[in-house]
Amino acid sequence: MQIIRSKSFTGKKAWDSLPIANMKGITTKLHWTDKPYKWHINDGEEVFVVLDGQVEMHYKQQAKEQIALLNTGDIFYASIGTEHVAHPLGEARILVVEQEGSI
Repeated sequence: MQIIRSKSFTGKKAWDSLPIANMKGITTKLHWTDKPYKWHINDGEEVFVVLDGQVEMHYKQQAKEQIALLNTGDIFYASIGTEHVAHPLGEARILVVEQEGSI
């Protein structure tokens, strides 16, 4: 049993994470960041939940870049092959559920 107070979690550098669970190869991590990530495509599906802050999620759909503003409580689902990059607006805390070893 574990209780995590996500608003208290702060990393030493952007995209530091706190591993929460690994359920048969699917990981759940709490991330803290104040800087964009990098364009990437995950090895599988990804669920990206904004727990605190705001994030501009840039993603490509039919080779065209789209941007969605995600607020606290919003969820972004990246299906297999979705190229995307998260740009926090200030500090953000994000819960990420994805295949183990995914970038």
